[in-house]
Amino acid sequence: MLKLNNIEVTYLNVIRVLHGVSLSVEDGAIIALLGANGAGKSTTLKAISGLLHVEEGEVTDGSIEWNGRRIDRESPEKIGKLGIVQALEGRRVFEHLTAEENLLVGAFNRKERHSIKRDLEMTYDYFPRLKSLRRNIAGYLSGGEQQMLVIGRAMMASPKLMMLDEPSLGLAPMLVEEIYDIIRRFNMEQKTSVLLVEQNVRIALNIAHYGYVMENGRVVLDGTADFLKNNEDVKEFYIGLSALGTKKSYREVKHYKRRKRWL
Repeated sequence: MLKLNNIEVTYLNVIRVLHGVSLSVEDGAIIALLGANGAGKSTTLKAISGLLHVEEGEVTDGSIEWNGRRIDRESPEKIGKLGIVQALEGRRVFEHLTAEENLLVGAFNRKERHSIKRDLEMTYDYFPRLKSLRRNIAGYLSGGEQQMLVIGRAMMASPKLMMLDEPSLGLAPMLVEEIYDIIRRFNMEQKTSVLLVEQNVRIALNIAHYGYVMENGRVVLDGTADFLKNNEDVKEFYIGLSALGTKKSYREVKHYKRRKRWL
């Protein structure tokens, strides 16, 4: 469905953030995009969704294709109408609207009222808590409830590809597991592809089919979820386990030299 072909992204015509990133998302797959802060994960999503332009960024080399059609020069509106939907990092809700009004905003580009009502009930089935809060003002919801709302709003757009940016950020572990179970269920039942940006490598690889590890604007490693789970560098640098299976201490991080065997 989606292919990034050696793309470079530059901000303000000066700052190059991505350096030849290539990846693909197949129909119905969950793909994890992993890495630390500043690796270029969110920029990659914005390049796909067309949101780079609002931050004075652009794809300056390479191409992005959706079902064989080049989209890196299209507007966010046109890309959204193709079925590519991004849920931004940071729980971006419309604070003065109710929870249900926020969900309906996700269906803005849709015209079939019957299917919108059906999908609203489907979203409430995935997130029963939102149904009980549907008339509550979104700005007063808890962080976890707002995260559910953001993902539910993306579901309401009837996406072919749903891109989620750090859905676990700032949430309690039990709530993270619940949200990830819902993402996996939505993927299986609706056959919707998911591109997932996440720092929590362990939980992302528990639901992903394939993953890419990014550092400093480059993909440094990719493979199946099982391959990445068992890779010694991934376990040490991102999961916090040494080669002996003991947890790594980062208290002396200034003395710690990262081995980059993948490079």
